[in-house]
Amino acid sequence: MISVDIQVMCMELVNINRRYSAQRSPTLNTVLMVEETLRKADGLMTVAELKRRLPKQVMHQTLMAVIDYLDYSGKIALHNGKVLWVFRLGSKLRRAKGLRVR
Repeated sequence: MISVDIQVMCMELVNINRRYSAQRSPTLNTVLMVEETLRKADGLMTVAELKRRLPKQVMHQTLMAVIDYLDYSGKIALHNGKVLWVFRLGSKLRRAKGLRVR
């Protein structure tokens, strides 16, 4: 099982006041599941709505850790508890000659 330890990155670089425990570190599968759900969404959604749309249940603290990571990495926009997917996969790579994005 691969685990993504974003606790240190979020706490130090973004200076978020949430306290993450090692028990709530999201796995890579959880991060990818949340990304896929947000990418397929047709617009803004609340965190509660995101939680309902996920194919598997995710604990609230774990989901918030994933959201903090996605916000920090520039993949989502987060405002007043609403989330929007904004990342364009490979947009710069597609313009490069001879490169292919899978």
